[in-house]
Amino acid sequence: MDKLTALSVSIGVLSGVATFLAVGPLSGFFFIWAATIAWAAYFFLGASKEALKNTIVCGIFGVFMAWFTAILLTHIPADAALGFPLMAAITVAISVVVLCLAANIPQLATIPASVLGYSSVFAYLLQTPDKLTQEVLLTISFSNPLVVITASIVIGTYFGQYSAQLSGKLTK
Repeated sequence: MDKLTALSVSIGVLSGVATFLAVGPLSGFFFIWAATIAWAAYFFLGASKEALKNTIVCGIFGVFMAWFTAILLTHIPADAALGFPLMAAITVAISVVVLCLAANIPQLATIPASVLGYSSVFAYLLQTPDKLTQEVLLTISFSNPLVVITASIVIGTYFGQYSAQLSGKLTK
């Protein structure tokens, strides 16, 4: 089987498995959209052992930075002197500067993976009602993006690795 066909079959089959898990037994504990973002990042970063490590480590770092930023946002009063939108924008801007500057640490140098983790948290928080609250953010549960988005990124990255491995076997 040629490489493209093998990779297509591999990704297709494993995306079916991932979808089954996300809408079936792992529903609410594993988000397919966050997983496929990490899956794509794994391939974008080279589909290697290094890509696996960087996608997971930097993705989780991005999740942590967004989670921490979200906690800070919940402390901004609605009647803040500069207004909530401006205060939120300043808070996010500062956190993103920190996220990018962290690339000076070699283990956190893959900024795109960090940004994907960061963005996934805010996608979840801003599109899912009642999640951007201190109660959710400070509880250890699968409602907390620190937990559920991290799990989804790790699982998705491994799905990427498994699809690359399966593709290699199908090519032989």
